Amino acid sequence: MPVYVFACPVCGRFELTRPMARAADEARCPDCRHEARRVFTPPSLPALASGVRRALEAEEASAHEPRVVAEKRGRPMPRPVVPAPPCALSH
Repeated sequence: MPVYVFACPVCGRFELTRPMARAADEARCPDCRHEARRVFTPPSLPALASGVRRALEAEEASAHEPRVVAEKRGRPMPRPVVPAPPCALSH
């Protein structure tokens, strides 16, 4: 369930866990019971693995100005093995 942040005018910020269907419902401070307003915050997303993060950063960087490749890198691809056609038998 999502966690929502609210601000009480007396006690300050607090968090409530509630279903998304109840996101717009009013909230009261758990300490003083004053009506609190919802504070909009960015969603909490898990951190990406370093390899995924580097790949996304490289993709984002190349979106506007692609890097120019000056030389081929890596190993050549293996050539496919093509089977020889069967011998034609004469009748």
